[in-house]
Amino acid sequence: MRTNMKSMLSPVRLLAGWNSQSLAKQFLLIGGFVCACAMLLVGAFVTSLIEDAVTRNSAASTALYVDSVIAPLLPDMQRTEVLDDTVTRALDETLGEGALGSRLMSFRLWRNDGTILYSNDKNLMGKQFPLSNDLKTAFAGTMVAQFNQLDDVESVAERNSGKPLLEIYNPVLQPWSGKVVAVSEFYEVAYDFQRSLNQARFRSWLAVALFTLTFFLILSIIVFRGSRTIESQRSALKARIGELSALLQQNEMLHARVQRASQRAAALNESYLRRIGADLHDGPAQLVAYASLRLDSPALVNPATPTHERERSLAAIKSSLDDAMADIRSICSGLVLPHIEAANLAELLQHAVRAHEQRTGVAVGLSFSDTAQELSTSTKICIYRFVQEALNNGYRHGKGAAQRVKQTIEGRQIMIAVSDEGPGFDPAHIPPSSLGLAGLRERVESLGGTFDLKSSEGGTVVQMSLSAIEMEQA
Repeated sequence: MRTNMKSMLSPVRLLAGWNSQSLAKQFLLIGGFVCACAMLLVGAFVTSLIEDAVTRNSAASTALYVDSVIAPLLPDMQRTEVLDDTVTRALDETLGEGALGSRLMSFRLWRNDGTILYSNDKNLMGKQFPLSNDLKTAFAGTMVAQFNQLDDVESVAERNSGKPLLEIYNPVLQPWSGKVVAVSEFYEVAYDFQRSLNQARFRSWLAVALFTLTFFLILSIIVFRGSRTIESQRSALKARIGELSALLQQNEMLHARVQRASQRAAALNESYLRRIGADLHDGPAQLVAYASLRLDSPALVNPATPTHERERSLAAIKSSLDDAMADIRSICSGLVLPHIEAANLAELLQHAVRAHEQRTGVAVGLSFSDTAQELSTSTKICIYRFVQEALNNGYRHGKGAAQRVKQTIEGRQIMIAVSDEGPGFDPAHIPPSSLGLAGLRERVESLGGTFDLKSSEGGTVVQMSLSAIEMEQA
């Protein structure tokens, strides 16, 4: 079973590895293999045609020369079945001397029944052999030429010579009728022919190889350019997909944070209303109730009350109402925002710090950096409330000791830190009912920012950070 699974997985792995290669590499492998096969086939075909043509042309010229020398010596071959001694000696002298003697290795004259009428090898004269296909073709009137294909039964000496031989079968024609009456077979020593044939083979293979290589190189250049374009577009597409995936993940995170902020918004609003109600009940309401009780006091109801006591009671009532009004104005001043729509970041911070100083009488340090970043109204409200609430908490819990507001820019991040040198507290022990810090965190995170709180015995630092991109989106 494991063997079958391995045999099935092997082609799958090969296919996966093949598909992982670039188009250029795939083309080089497949195209190179196909071009090599095509070059071999075309080269072999062209070389075969050239060899046949060169062999036939060379054999034709040799056969014409031999026939012009031998034909006058032959008798009427249609009537003669055996050559007499005179003709044999003449052929021996002609083939053994002069140009033919050095050019031809052997010569045979065949009769159409397979009998050798003449041969320079006297042992073969008068013997009869089966007609080979080449002899049959020659007796049919067609010259046959072969180079170094010495496979005939009677060609033992030629095979053992080790020389390059051009074998030619040339039909002998009757002069007045043109009828084939015999066939002359001769073997030409072909050193020059072999050299010419090798040169023709080399040139034909070189031409085919150069043409195939040029064709393959041109196609490779086109494919490589296309593959490079595809790879660059693929890389750009991957990078774009990565950017979009990162943006999608960021948007999902922002969406989750906005959902959490929205879910707590209603609860925080109710808590704010309860806190305002508690502030009104514990402050102005108590003072107004005290004034109301003093109005019903006997000192004011009884006409016999002395004037100085009556005036003292009215002064106490007036003081209580004045305190109630002051508390109401203080509560309202924390609820109502100043006109901040047209203010830039520096003016916004100055408004928040000045309002806190006027309300508490505590000096607050302020430092900020120049920025031309445009802020949306929601961002301005978030920053103003953050500074306002952080200063209030520092004044309430840290006695306003060395309060400071610092605004900086790091890259495209706008950072605002509110610090004091109060006694500090443990952030892990903040009660869930604490609305100030929870509200600050929700405000900042609803705009895609970050909220950070650090506190120790040396003081407290509340910091927010907003991205310029997220503020533009907000």
